[in-house]
Amino acid sequence: MRVTLSLALLLLFAACAKTGPEQPRVPAAERVAAMSIGELQRAYQNGETTVERVVTQLLTRSRELEPQLNAVIAYDETALAQARRLDSLTALGQSAGALHGVPVYLKDNIELAGPLPTTAGARVLAESRPDRDAAIVGRLRDAGAVVLGKTNLSEWANFHSSFSSSGHSGVGGQTRNPYDTTRSPCGSSSGSAVVVAAGYAPLAIGTETNGSIVCPSHANGIVGIKPTVGLLSRRGIIPISASQDTPGPMTRSVADAAAALTALQGVDADDEATGAAAPYADRDYRTALADRTALAGKRIGLYTAPLGSHYRVDTLVHQTVRALEAAGATVVKIDTLARESAGGATFEVLLYEFKDGVDEYLASLPNAPAANLEAVVREVDASAEDMARFDHALLRQANAKGPLTDTTYTKALATARRIYGREGIDRVVAERRLDALIAPTGSPAWKIDLVNGDHFVLGSSTPAAVAGYPNITVPMGTIDGLPVGLSFFGPAWSEPELIEVASAYEDLRGAFAAPTLRVVE
Repeated sequence: MRVTLSLALLLLFAACAKTGPEQPRVPAAERVAAMSIGELQRAYQNGETTVERVVTQLLTRSRELEPQLNAVIAYDETALAQARRLDSLTALGQSAGALHGVPVYLKDNIELAGPLPTTAGARVLAESRPDRDAAIVGRLRDAGAVVLGKTNLSEWANFHSSFSSSGHSGVGGQTRNPYDTTRSPCGSSSGSAVVVAAGYAPLAIGTETNGSIVCPSHANGIVGIKPTVGLLSRRGIIPISASQDTPGPMTRSVADAAAALTALQGVDADDEATGAAAPYADRDYRTALADRTALAGKRIGLYTAPLGSHYRVDTLVHQTVRALEAAGATVVKIDTLARESAGGATFEVLLYEFKDGVDEYLASLPNAPAANLEAVVREVDASAEDMARFDHALLRQANAKGPLTDTTYTKALATARRIYGREGIDRVVAERRLDALIAPTGSPAWKIDLVNGDHFVLGSSTPAAVAGYPNITVPMGTIDGLPVGLSFFGPAWSEPELIEVASAYEDLRGAFAAPTLRVVE
């Protein structure tokens, strides 16, 4: 059943603005739910509201809507204390950092110090409490963000079974799409996308191995950035793939995503991949933001391989291409990025790296609920609850793999990176002199089906994911009220160029309708 009724933001804001001059201009709760990072921070600076009031309003909204959406796996009970500390700084005319007072949710494969477990949605980790912050959480705290809680996700970040339902986990159950609660939120960063789309917070952190930021962002009508692998630290995040995993910001606008990305970047001695990011670690991505005039003279490659599977998505893409061309861009059709198949190699890499990463992660926990992946497999196989819906075949396949010194692994990794990196995206961008590549991020969200699993129709995340390159999805339009995203991707460290084109396109597109939600009495 669809979630209905308008939030009536303008009417409520107008009513709020009519309060007498002696009263503070407090934004209505519904308006707060729609405010950008910049708008919130200006409201703090102008004395219109406080961090504590905003956090209280957003937590109330979240708890009221959760029976319909099931996006939050646990709340951080220290949120109000965090807010009060920030308000004390505001009162002194001080700021904690670039994300001062910005409420944020974390995907529940990201460690958070305190009483909350970090589960990856898996029952075997349901009581795992590392009591340490992931590196990216440290960045958030240093920037002044307020952590409100942990979001539900596809179990093990969707690397567990031969089929699955995106947004479903053994710990959190099934998350639902706020545009239509009968439909999938896509995954695996499902809850992170939903809390932003539904107005629980202006920012959430997701993670991606292949599609897990961009697909849920697309399906829930928000912006998601999957950065170049190494730009953001992965320390303290339950892994799938050392060569592909990365956290990334999920927001309602490119501007908010750029602000978050700027605050989150940085070299981490405990994550070797971040060493390559050292020359890029101090960029301010907000300076790359642009309006539609920046599209003039741009050369954009339309990756056509995802087209042909859904004619209404194709129609939306063709309309978008015409709009880009009318704004002065040259759109070049790119039929293929890979000169040979890399599917077998990429899957082999994921199996090997999952085993190695999970073994290393569990070994790092002071009171690990399982010693290694082999112990996880034994517990899952013995659990009637775990085996009731999904076969968890990928856990067993990964556990059968050897060490990362196996030539099978090293050859597969080199092959996958070459096909989609040097001989794929890099080659095409150089040969065709492109500023960015674009493609539809996916199809409209399918019906949730716990019997048969997900029904993916199309996607475009694999080339950038396997190469470890950046990918930004921006809402492109709707089909029968369901969002469809447009992806912008390119070579390693090309985030500034992609943000420029993506934000210019966002300006060209204009306003995008948020889901209409109401509290069910």
